[in-house]
Amino acid sequence: MTPIEYAPRSLLYVPGSNARALEKAQGLAADVLIIDLEDAVPADRKGAAREAMRAAVLASFPGKRVAVRVNGTGSAGQAADIAALAGLELDAVVLPKVDAVADLDPLRGLGLPIFAMIETPVAIYAARDIAADRDVRGLIAGLNDLAHELRLPDGMDRGAMSHAIQAIVLAARAGGCWCFDGVYNAIDDAAGFVAEADEGRRLGFDGKTLIHPSQVDPCNRAFAPSPREIAAAEALVAAATGGAQRHDGRMIEDMHVAAARALLERAGR
Repeated sequence: MTPIEYAPRSLLYVPGSNARALEKAQGLAADVLIIDLEDAVPADRKGAAREAMRAAVLASFPGKRVAVRVNGTGSAGQAADIAALAGLELDAVVLPKVDAVADLDPLRGLGLPIFAMIETPVAIYAARDIAADRDVRGLIAGLNDLAHELRLPDGMDRGAMSHAIQAIVLAARAGGCWCFDGVYNAIDDAAGFVAEADEGRRLGFDGKTLIHPSQVDPCNRAFAPSPREIAAAEALVAAATGGAQRHDGRMIEDMHVAAARALLERAGR
């Protein structure tokens, strides 16, 4: 496996109990495959999902970065999930329903980076401490569960969750880790997905979690620098002479040059 050295754009959940989905995932362009042992797996198929996950990882996903989502801390299945990860070469483990730093403790012995899912009002207020934990590499916005916990009458109303969504981004930046937007449920609404992915990038997310293969390519495009952005960054870097100066009708300084260089580096990846 190749270590995750830069923020992924697309993180696709793949049900651990779905052999066809696991096989198909090998040919997808998702930056990270998250083999799911939690919500995507019925209770009576958890054991089979663990076995299928192990077989899939051991068979390897050439060139792929692979994580596994285990069941939450305190759940009946988490210990078996963790045991099933023994000896596997993974890039990360995804932990749902992280309400406090203590929820991370069962995973620490794995020696893997943790992507912590922020899914409740309690988690929103604890997100800064969670993001600052030494084992946490990223926060994932679990917006379906958050909408339920907030008792939103219209379900996935991102406007009603705007404060919470931005709090996740703020916590990640304060803690020095990545942050990933939540899933888009309407898998047949391609235009709606693109609009939400574009919004997620504008809000500061590094990438987005996905639930269907059709979302991978548009997600990668949404979270990659556009040709216009690349051209503008190249022009800014070329024009920079150090300190504050006028460029293309606006004032720029070293901070803007650093941001342009970072954009070009991301584009090169």
